Amino acid sequence: MTCRSAVVMLAVLAGCKSSEPPKPVVASDARVASAADASVPVDAREVAPNPVPDTAPAQRLWIHEMKDAATFEAYSKEVGGERFAKFVVDLKTNAIYYFDVNVYPVHKDFIFGALYKKPKTKEAVRVFDKNYGANKTDFIMCYLVHHLNADQWTFAFWDGDLAKPEHVRLAYKKIQQTFFNAAKVRFRPDSNYQEGVAKETKDVPHVLNDELYKLADYASFNKGVAIGKLRMVPPNVPETELAFADDEIVVLQTPLSDITPVAGIISETFSTPLSHVNLRAKGWKIPNVGLRDAQRKLAELADKIVYFEAKDAEYVIRAATAEEIAADAQRRTKKTTIAIPVVNLDASELSPLSEMRAKDDVIFGPKAANLGEILHANLPGFEVPPGFGIPFRYYRDHLAAAGIDKQLDALLADPQFLADQNVRKQKLEQLRKAIEAAPLAPELRAKVEAGLATLPPDAGVFVRSSTNAEDLSNFSGAGLHDTKPNVRGLDAVCDAIKYVWASTWTLRAFEARQHAGIDQRKVYGAALIQLGVPATAAGVVATVHPTDPNDEKNYTVNAKSGLGMAVVDGRKVPESLIVSWYNRGIRVLSRSDEDKLLVFDGQGGVREVLNPSKGKPVLTNKMALDLAQVARALTKLFKNPKLDIEWVYVADKLYIVQTRPLVGQ
Repeated sequence: MTCRSAVVMLAVLAGCKSSEPPKPVVASDARVASAADASVPVDAREVAPNPVPDTAPAQRLWIHEMKDAATFEAYSKEVGGERFAKFVVDLKTNAIYYFDVNVYPVHKDFIFGALYKKPKTKEAVRVFDKNYGANKTDFIMCYLVHHLNADQWTFAFWDGDLAKPEHVRLAYKKIQQTFFNAAKVRFRPDSNYQEGVAKETKDVPHVLNDELYKLADYASFNKGVAIGKLRMVPPNVPETELAFADDEIVVLQTPLSDITPVAGIISETFSTPLSHVNLRAKGWKIPNVGLRDAQRKLAELADKIVYFEAKDAEYVIRAATAEEIAADAQRRTKKTTIAIPVVNLDASELSPLSEMRAKDDVIFGPKAANLGEILHANLPGFEVPPGFGIPFRYYRDHLAAAGIDKQLDALLADPQFLADQNVRKQKLEQLRKAIEAAPLAPELRAKVEAGLATLPPDAGVFVRSSTNAEDLSNFSGAGLHDTKPNVRGLDAVCDAIKYVWASTWTLRAFEARQHAGIDQRKVYGAALIQLGVPATAAGVVATVHPTDPNDEKNYTVNAKSGLGMAVVDGRKVPESLIVSWYNRGIRVLSRSDEDKLLVFDGQGGVREVLNPSKGKPVLTNKMALDLAQVARALTKLFKNPKLDIEWVYVADKLYIVQTRPLVGQ
């Protein structure tokens, strides 16, 4: 069967490119816009026009009225599950022009080519760009979108447009006069500023991107094709009791914070593109989608071998053919192998982050070493919380002193352990308990005490993993290991170090490494002790567009109020933005729906409290734009345009807490 549906939250942005705008002056906060904001950037989604093919049918390049669906179809284009047209309202003549977006993908190109009929000189463009500001001189420029699966119609401005209420009213009036389906069209604000305008324009019906996202029946988080057994996972089963096989396509009623390797993922509750589960899917290169009521819709295929293909706006799932099954079996015989860094087991000194460099990943792991490299660069606009690393040597010595290294070697040589996931699950749990129960070496305890003395007294710390099998260019390991937040006191920190070491051998970590062809005998755990930051907002920025991995100018930002652990677990929709470091445009894809947030507990650890800011923006425009600029600087520092960056804000002060390659893009 085939299901055609809209990926509402990505809208018309999917697959489009940026042009080269002049340096803009923009409103820096969601609450403010003035005449000073008139010089704004050109539309980041706009590209150069395509020539009309010689074989194209005769059709006017623009019309004043769309009388029927066939006309809309002819002048519009479908991208990412949404069919969109564009129109221009001439403020001097009051005329509306619906133009052919297949010929003129850009408002500006249509206006210069068909209306101005003059070249786009720098001076002419500079004057024209005032039409994106609050004080428009000549034109209103809008999109008209049919969100296909939800059957919703909206009109919208570019997300950086500072249109006033009167501009929204005029655009809506012209649509009512000239569009065949005008009664269904609502204004869709695409930025914090435009949401404020919508509240002032109550006579024009509007709908938020967040509302459209919740109406969608389908969302593609990672495209791809898979062959596997379709498994219906029952709800309310604790994650600790679930086990998966890498030839299964799983249908989840409730979201998981993590998952071991599978062939494909279908979730009834939509997650976020930057959740740990979706980052796994990208790393494994498997299809991952959200599909409302999936278990009912796919019930007839349960426990059968199926062909599953995830596309931008639709999916295909059906019984697999014998040829497809055979080809998949052949593919599985070709195992990949990922080499991980060979560690330095001689280094014994605990080092502050400020003295680490990227090359020290062989001593402290990439997570800690990357932060050291950032600190050394002394980039402006943010801080890195201070901390220190514990070398791999102490993990090796800890296991050897208790004989756990021999226990681990025996497991890795046991055919039953390697063949049976249930056996692995049980034995790995026993291994972790042994690591946590063994006493910490007095030498290490004394060094940890000295390290803690360099941090502010009575402050909680995060104890984090930093293995040699995570944060690599070809293996992310995001979320595979455990972190202890807001740990207070020497005894608790020492216990947390052992807990983090033990998480090297969680089932999810073992299975992910096995799937990647990593030699388990060469895996070592290190630990990072880092000052806890009482975040008021936290999240992740991926330095790529959510649907176009080749777009390096528009970044994806996920944010939530409070501490950041809830952002990547995928259980709640975060605030999701597309932010351009290039032209300082911000597009709102969704708002956070969190009723509660995480804060530090004074006795250690974290606790949930009611979210006093529910429904309000998590990030101001200035915070989002500053974050994009810092992320851009980090891509240059690491000479990698595709990074996965974890950040926190305390009020308006930005901290970077992790940077790693974005795998699978």
